[in-house]
Amino acid sequence: MVKKTSFLLACLLVGSNLLGSCERSDNQQQQIAIDGGAVGYSLSLAVAEEYQKVNPEARVSVAASGTGGGFSKFCAGNLDIAGASRVIRKEEIEKCQKNGVEFIELPMALDGLAVIVNKKNNFAKCLKLKELDKMWNAKAEGKIDSWQQVNPKFPNERLLLFAPPSDTGTFDYFTQAVTGKRRNSRTDFTPNRNQNALVQGVIGNPSSLAYLGIAFFMQNQDRLNVVSIENADGKCVKPVPLDNVLRNVYNPLSRPLFIYVSKKALDNNPSLEKFVHFYLENSWKWVDGVGYVALPDEAYVRTLQKFERKETGTKFDKAKPGEPITNFI
Repeated sequence: MVKKTSFLLACLLVGSNLLGSCERSDNQQQQIAIDGGAVGYSLSLAVAEEYQKVNPEARVSVAASGTGGGFSKFCAGNLDIAGASRVIRKEEIEKCQKNGVEFIELPMALDGLAVIVNKKNNFAKCLKLKELDKMWNAKAEGKIDSWQQVNPKFPNERLLLFAPPSDTGTFDYFTQAVTGKRRNSRTDFTPNRNQNALVQGVIGNPSSLAYLGIAFFMQNQDRLNVVSIENADGKCVKPVPLDNVLRNVYNPLSRPLFIYVSKKALDNNPSLEKFVHFYLENSWKWVDGVGYVALPDEAYVRTLQKFERKETGTKFDKAKPGEPITNFI
């Protein structure tokens, strides 16, 4: 309050002609920009709306240009918070370093990647990872185009694939978890950044399959079938009920969702620190409502402590798909 009063007094002393610009500078301190993955967007939006109810002077903009797009803006120094459905990449870290952008990596929720098929599909009830790999691996391009090629017990029907595009966190995570390597996916599928469009693609094509964030399946579960995935223990498990994601039995397709906070923006904008505190202390209230899974209580405590220490850098770059997040906070 003292700083604000001193600032306004200085503006008045230099003359009324500059008062408008002073007010704009002061208002900029209330502006916060978030951009990133479509998965996680609804949680950030819910938090931003609730924050603005108790802080009407705040202006929080939330966008979803994809995890890759969010990191591109963030590491260029043009964003306060990047929302991400995967961990930050090495090349993105290097870009951040080049531009003097330090970041604080904060897990916010859990998500399960749902593998969905058409409601008429009564044979793909449980898929093994090796079957998903055979279906999605880069070597499958132009070769694996029928369900029978995936499993000889399946019908000889054309396999139509839908997925998020290659610059999304969902694509990256799924490709790594299923094929064991990044950039190892076939490209002859129908991509769409709008995951609701992927849902419509599967609804309209009886022999189709797609993968997407669990929230998009749950909004349409009466019109789709979700496929069980054979986990590390050899059990066929679905991402629903969501407790399967929390208990990490839906592996390796369970993942953490993140926000990455710019330390420089944090140092220059007191409102940003206030907002991130609100996010960390309250987001769990709306996680279930927007289709994700709340972190274990211990994880929220550790994450808040990490933020208060302003601990920069990533630890999750060493995590393997399906590992408990508490190992890395």
